[in-house]
Amino acid sequence: MAGKLYLVPAPISENDIAWVLPTAVQQCVAGISYFIVEHPKTARHFLKQLNCKCPLQELNVQTLNEHTQAKDLLPLLDPLLAGHDVGLLSEAGCPGVADPGAELVRLAHKNSITVVPLVGPSSILLALMASGLNGQRFVFHGYLPVESVARASKIIELEKISIKLKQTQIFIETPYRNQKLLEQLVKVCNDNTDLCVATDLTFFSEMIATRSIKEWRCALPDINKIPAIFLLHG
Repeated sequence: MAGKLYLVPAPISENDIAWVLPTAVQQCVAGISYFIVEHPKTARHFLKQLNCKCPLQELNVQTLNEHTQAKDLLPLLDPLLAGHDVGLLSEAGCPGVADPGAELVRLAHKNSITVVPLVGPSSILLALMASGLNGQRFVFHGYLPVESVARASKIIELEKISIKLKQTQIFIETPYRNQKLLEQLVKVCNDNTDLCVATDLTFFSEMIATRSIKEWRCALPDINKIPAIFLLHG
């Protein structure tokens, strides 16, 4: 009988782990001895906080990241097919959501392996919840184009879609480009378009603010090199 594939969200910040992971989830993960992770070092640091039943040095840890080839996915399921429960651990947030893992989960389904998503932090959903923008209709786009002209064109396109469909547009950027993205948003969007900027989610320094583009122009925060989620609604 195959084991279960548990999808394990990891804390986004270094705050108290009890703040973002229910006790039952912590206990479930602590009982697993096989893991598939993005970075073994940081994964072990996280697992150490859960007081795993299996000594850290004896955990079976395999790696799945953006460099993993499609041909290397099937062997990752071997422990599951041998009857062991396996935890798929995100680096921060939820596996398969703006993180590696979706292809492995799909492969697990194809092999009749039970997939169990565990409750935990997702910066995308946390930002949407706190934004006050439309939570019934929304789209997550990941990263926008890096080149300035292409990025401006994409922002204008997303604003038009939002107005037409009454849909919240969600996107992210590499932290060191966040300030440039914010400056371009307030430059090309309409005055009455709403923009939520959510930074350092679950950190003590967390900031979430929803304002019109006109209001943002009056006082732009410095979000350079700070993890952020952007939500746009025309």
